Amino acid sequence: MSARGRDKDATALTEAFAAGDSDPIEAAQDALDRLARLNPSLNAVLHQRPEAAMAEAGEAAARWSDRRARRTHDGPVADAPFDGVPIAVKDLGCEQAGEFHHAGARFLVELEWRGTQDSHLYRLLRGAGMVSIGRTNTPEFGTTITTEPAVYGATSNPWDVSRSPGGSSGGSAAAVAAGIVPVAHGNDGGGSIRVPAAACGLVGLKPSRGRVSTAPRLGEHRGGFAVDGMLTRSVRDAARCLDVIGRPAPGDPYVAPPLAPGVSFADSIEAARSLRPLRIAVSVGAAVGAAGARATEPVRHAVEQAAALLTELGHHVETDTCPHGWYGDELTDHAIVVRTVGMAAEMDGWAERLGRPMTPEDIEPANWWSAELGRSLPAAAYVSALEGLSLWRRGVMSFWRQPGAHADPASSGFDLLLTPVLGDVTPPLGYLSDPAEGARRLRSLIGFVDQANVSGQPAISLPTAHDPDGLPLGTQLVAAHGAESLLLAVAEQISEADGLIDLPEQLPRPTETGPTETGS
Repeated sequence: MSARGRDKDATALTEAFAAGDSDPIEAAQDALDRLARLNPSLNAVLHQRPEAAMAEAGEAAARWSDRRARRTHDGPVADAPFDGVPIAVKDLGCEQAGEFHHAGARFLVELEWRGTQDSHLYRLLRGAGMVSIGRTNTPEFGTTITTEPAVYGATSNPWDVSRSPGGSSGGSAAAVAAGIVPVAHGNDGGGSIRVPAAACGLVGLKPSRGRVSTAPRLGEHRGGFAVDGMLTRSVRDAARCLDVIGRPAPGDPYVAPPLAPGVSFADSIEAARSLRPLRIAVSVGAAVGAAGARATEPVRHAVEQAAALLTELGHHVETDTCPHGWYGDELTDHAIVVRTVGMAAEMDGWAERLGRPMTPEDIEPANWWSAELGRSLPAAAYVSALEGLSLWRRGVMSFWRQPGAHADPASSGFDLLLTPVLGDVTPPLGYLSDPAEGARRLRSLIGFVDQANVSGQPAISLPTAHDPDGLPLGTQLVAAHGAESLLLAVAEQISEADGLIDLPEQLPRPTETGPTETGS
């Protein structure tokens, strides 16, 4: 629906600031009040900063007062897209000087570890005037798609507190879905923005590799798979957030293709109204009898419904189509090598910073096993995996039409790929963290998200349907590297055509029925 979430998104809030109908102090206090009321049932925000948030909100309120005073003489209030907007920051990455930074890890909690500097990303958020009310829950080191760290306990999904909110940005997603804040920071190294967006009924954009800097502490983090972004209530907020955070820093290992001078990602919202017909491929998994991802019936139906809407909007949609090797074992095998070696290096880095070896008592068993596997692999295996992934990337890139190309919709090359986000409905809490079956269940769900992390392409999760229990189902659009503007324009077109589900007025909502059995 065209008004979906707009009355409570960050853009609407700043419009209220500009009109004098609200101010950042009121908005911050409202966010803190909702946090106090709702967080006990959600466990979404761990490290709250009410005094600092109110002080920053006061500074923003003074800036808005000054802008409104100048409007009398100089015309409209100067544009300040997010000045004074309350946000939450994921407790993984996006370092904040002096704030707790635990990454879901017991040893960092015991050390009461705090950030020692502001990251480039947090400086951009603060430079835009955003006001952090706290840091949100995450699984340990963000290595799974449910937010159930042993040290802090599970975060609940506001739609149904017995369900997972997804992960690893589950705390941030729960905070936005519950209306505590209109936007929140997340990051995505294997679906960790898109999965919680799908589970919680939000818009979740994973930007292109190199769009958002990891400076100053991180470089090619986890093989370049991971990228920071924001979880939002609306597509227009997603676009404006990317304008804020999509700024490289000197020395970044990757830099995404820049926009043309004078062009912003927010322009893509207006561009949705005049979008040319696109060529869009649709895939719900590997062919029957072949290895690879599978989607259950509710998920397939959600994708088919989104594809039908795209057809109605004038796009050329082709079903059962995806790049060759998109679901292949080669991708999975090489990615496991990169991730496990990366976990070993991360643990070695912490050992060096702490001045002592890491032990199995420090981290959860799955991550300890991952680090041990990584340490057991020779350097040649890591280099070989990187080369294998490079060849895989080159193989799939020819599937996409490059940004700026103006070819006939039926000609060679696709503009977008439409897929599920997860292979099944949002699982109950405990389903993926089960020591005996969790890893197998995880593999059955995540076959649609990792490809964009490895390729570095932008991808967006949109809440386009409900599952049989009335909970959100997300569908995913993937574009060519650097084509976030196209992705956002199509997403806004879907939103304007009433293609996104509503967020209920009141979340968390009571659980009336048990969850439908999740396929295994």
